Amino acid sequence: MTDERSAKIAIGGQDYELILTTKATKEIAKRYGGLSNLGEKLMKSENFEMALDEVVWLITLLANQSVLVHNLQNPAKKRDLLTEDAVELLTSPLELSDYKNCIMEAMFKGTKRNIESEDESSKNAQVG
Repeated sequence: MTDERSAKIAIGGQDYELILTTKATKEIAKRYGGLSNLGEKLMKSENFEMALDEVVWLITLLANQSVLVHNLQNPAKKRDLLTEDAVELLTSPLELSDYKNCIMEAMFKGTKRNIESEDESSKNAQVG
């Protein structure tokens, strides 16, 4: 994966890339009703524990996208998927707070290309 699509974090001394894939977008849509509802849900979580649960779920989902891509491209060298339990055990609440920014960065990078290509096609349509 390239930096243009991901944000990097370290969990338990292992580096992970947070990537917003189509698969992750579908999972987020199932849980939140769409990407646009995600930020609102994170900001308005009823309590601290729920907010932590949401961040842990998102980190696990987005970090596992890079593992799944690696496993697809390297079937002989598969890596284990990250679990929510592992994320909870290997991180502190302070780190999770920092990772929120990485989540937002990965989501921005994942959707940025679509926005740019739509803008380009709109400009081309108007010129012609």
